Amino acid sequence: MYVLELLNVSKQWVPPRGTPRALLRGATLSVEAGETVALLGPSGSGKSTLLRIAAGLEQADAGIVRMEGVDISALPPERRGFALMFQDFALFPHLNVQDNVAFGLVEQRLSKSAAREQALTMLARFGLSAYAQSRVWQLSGGEQQRVALARALITRPRALLLDEPFSALDADLRLQLRDEFKSHIAEHRMATLWVTHDESEARAVAARGYRLVEGTLQQQW
Repeated sequence: MYVLELLNVSKQWVPPRGTPRALLRGATLSVEAGETVALLGPSGSGKSTLLRIAAGLEQADAGIVRMEGVDISALPPERRGFALMFQDFALFPHLNVQDNVAFGLVEQRLSKSAAREQALTMLARFGLSAYAQSRVWQLSGGEQQRVALARALITRPRALLLDEPFSALDADLRLQLRDEFKSHIAEHRMATLWVTHDESEARAVAARGYRLVEGTLQQQW
């Protein structure tokens, strides 16, 4: 059984002025446990829209989102059990780095002390131990992105939805975290949908890759 399925998803973009445009035309893909599927395409092609529909942040005009065979199209994002990471990081400015990473565990009713301990372990894996007590706005863009990655992974979700997760990192760190990410996804058998415009990165991390062309998905490998 697939962990995540998007079935015949369609979405029209309606600009304030001008002619509506079909962003997605019957897009269908599936992701198994422990598998990474890449979604490629230029800016404006609909990649992020498809990811947001999977996350429940946008509603499709037509189509179904399923999790482990169950239709979750009507569920709000917080009830879907996915970890999301988008380009804007969405970190909490009023919390320090450690508590940002621990937040998801606290929401799952783990004690704050235990959540903070696990957060420190995760921060160490990403080379961020020295920043545990820092505010996120004191970090560079690349450091904030690593905090967001740590926060996405700490709850060991069944599915990860990632939008350009390494875009702010330098080349060496991209390679390091890419390998770490692949290992973590495989270890915990997370189904991962990875949006990127970088085909070389996509081929390095994903078992299958699709390109969005005029609203339709075309399998690349």
